[in-house]
Amino acid sequence: MARFVAAIILALVLTPVAVHAQDATFTVAVASADVHKGPSNVTPVIGHASRGAALLVSRNLGSWVRIPWPSAPDGFGYVHVTMGHLSASAPEPTAAPTSSVSSPKPAAASASAPVSAQPPARTPGRPGVGVQGTQGVSSISHVIGVGGLVQSARGFGATARGWHADRFGLDLRLTRSTMTNDAAGRMTSVEFEPRFVYALFDHVSNYVWIRPYLGSGVTFSHRTLTGLSPATTSKPTDNRMGFDLFGGGEFTFASATPFGLSAELGYRPATTPFPGFETDRVRLSIAGHWYIK
Repeated sequence: MARFVAAIILALVLTPVAVHAQDATFTVAVASADVHKGPSNVTPVIGHASRGAALLVSRNLGSWVRIPWPSAPDGFGYVHVTMGHLSASAPEPTAAPTSSVSSPKPAAASASAPVSAQPPARTPGRPGVGVQGTQGVSSISHVIGVGGLVQSARGFGATARGWHADRFGLDLRLTRSTMTNDAAGRMTSVEFEPRFVYALFDHVSNYVWIRPYLGSGVTFSHRTLTGLSPATTSKPTDNRMGFDLFGGGEFTFASATPFGLSAELGYRPATTPFPGFETDRVRLSIAGHWYIK
C-alpha cells in the first residue's frame, strides 16, 4: 500500500501541468470593475476596468481572476468574477493601463459582450482553484471525497471527507491495525473516528494547491486479543472511547484535480488495553480522497 501511495505522489508531481488558466479572457460586464491589489475586498483598489474590457487572465482563483496591471507593485491586479464573465478563448484582450486611475478601453471585438452575462457556475463560498482544460476554464470544487489511508505502517482503512464554506470539514475514518507480542499474542484493533477539521488557508501555485489544516476527533475502538498458540481459544476484547488532535495538509496537483492527497501527524493519549500492548501516542497517516463533488 505504501509503494502504491508513493507511486501516485511521484506521478502527480512529475506531470507538467499548471494550476492556472492559460489564454483565458475576462470580459467586464459592469459599468466599472474595481481592480484590487490582492484577491480580497479588503485590499486597496489600484484601478478600474470599464464595461466591455477584455482582460487577459494569468490565473483563475475561482472567485477572483489575476490580470496583468502594469501600475501594480508586482505588475498584477485582481478582479472579482461577479464583475464579468470568463471565456477560454476570446479576441485580443485590452491592454491594462499604466496608471492606476485610468480605465482600459473596451476591445473592439468584445464591445458587444452582453451586460447581463453571468460568471461561470461554481460552488457558493468556495474560491477553489481555476484550471484550463479542453472544455474551457473550470474551477476545482472539493466538497465531498472518498478514499483510503495508511497509518503508522501498521494500519489501513477507508475515509470520507466533506468541506463546508471552504474552511470547515468533517472527516470520517474506519481503520484496522494489528500489533504482535511474541509472549502475549496478537491484538487486532478496529477504530471508527468522526473528526472535525479546520483549514487555515489555501495556497495556490502553478502546479499544486495546498490546504493546511488542524482538527480534533473522537475515537471509538474495538480491540481483540488472539493467542499465538493454537491451543488458546479465548479471545478477550476491549472497547473504549478516546480523543485525538492532529494537523496536516491536503495537496491537490494540477495533473489530477479531483484527487486530494493528505499527510498528517496526530496525537492521542497512550493506552494499554492488554498486558504487553501499548498504543502509540503519535501517529503518521497518509490519505487519498477522490472528490466526487
